[in-house]
Amino acid sequence: MTRARDKILTRTRAAQVLRRAQRRGERVVFTNGCFDLLHVGHVRSLEEARSHGDRLVVAINTDRSVRRLKGPGRPVVGERQRAEVLAGLACVDWVVLFGEETPLRVIRALRPDVLAKGGDWKLDQIVGREDVEGWGGRVVRLRQVPGVRTSAVVERMAKRGERGNRRTS
Repeated sequence: MTRARDKILTRTRAAQVLRRAQRRGERVVFTNGCFDLLHVGHVRSLEEARSHGDRLVVAINTDRSVRRLKGPGRPVVGERQRAEVLAGLACVDWVVLFGEETPLRVIRALRPDVLAKGGDWKLDQIVGREDVEGWGGRVVRLRQVPGVRTSAVVERMAKRGERGNRRTS
């Protein structure tokens, strides 16, 4: 049995592993995100992404890059734990961390066959689209699960915390 944490790879190691998979004729799908407070929308998107190929690699933002994107209160869960939880999902083959503002460098390093991104992204906004299409790959937009967003969960938790603090003051 492969342990979840063994599926977390450096960018260099991931590039080697993906190339081997592609040489065996396997289609590699790439997706990325923060994946802070994993929820059903994430799981369904990852399962759908995997359905577009044989292997799924997920690039996740480091804690520092999540803070730049989402603000000082995020992430709620640290990068190593987020990576291991994702790696524990059956549909995820490998996890790679990235700290850049966008995943473009990691996409270029890994050269996936398919780039999958959430349906809330317009095709012309998907980072790496031109690169992936340029080397013969394709880009897919994943279905969204209505009403399920990490930011909404964090807001609800904050409101509940405020109500609780008022009662105990």
